[in-house]
Amino acid sequence: MSIKVITFDLDNTLWDVEPALVKAEQAQFLWLQEHYPRLTQRFSKAGIREHRMKFWKANPELAHQISELRIQSTRELLRKSGYSETQAGAAAEQAFATFLSVRHQVEPFQEVVEVLEQLAGKYTLGALTNGNADVFKLEIGVCFDFAYTAEQVNASKPLPNMFHAALERTGVRQQELLHVGDNPEHDVGGAHAAGVYSVWLNPGGRAWPGGEPAHAEICNLRQLAGAIAKIDELAGRRADSQEPAP
Repeated sequence: MSIKVITFDLDNTLWDVEPALVKAEQAQFLWLQEHYPRLTQRFSKAGIREHRMKFWKANPELAHQISELRIQSTRELLRKSGYSETQAGAAAEQAFATFLSVRHQVEPFQEVVEVLEQLAGKYTLGALTNGNADVFKLEIGVCFDFAYTAEQVNASKPLPNMFHAALERTGVRQQELLHVGDNPEHDVGGAHAAGVYSVWLNPGGRAWPGGEPAHAEICNLRQLAGAIAKIDELAGRRADSQEPAP
């Protein structure tokens, strides 16, 4: 019994997402300022963000559709700013395209490329993200065999849907899949809800917030090989004792 598939969270696991999001929202705002100035005269960046959160609460069907949420929220702001339905629809799509392009300008953590290249020859690698980053638009995408987003399965971690999709895609058993992520609730809790193994990436040395802990904890992805070995050993013991896994 051993791990055959490793899935990774993306934002804040393989890169720091905050700088990219800040730049992406600034790029979108400047694009709107140039092409649809009535909106930016009426709404600041903070106002746009506040409206998006209110729009999200008012439209629960978009809970797992963050790209569509941004588009529809911007479209409504454009209409509120006096633009026609046709103008608002086209502009919202273009504004989001501007946002998404810059949103993908992320810088993987220093060790990420080395670790992924080492793992890619031994395991099937996947990405499971609540965000709207497409790992195949990045240079590290060549290391991955598949990816799922919350938008694709219409369910965000810690719901188990993405993990189930990964299991179906790869055809492995639950005890042969390991998920790596930085979020105790979304990544560790989601992995456990799906019955797969988990590794908590905790570079800041935070205290475990409670609940069922991860099967292994690391502070740097270079420690992942050791965590995999530990979990392989655990899986072997469970198989020998016929204990349910993970």
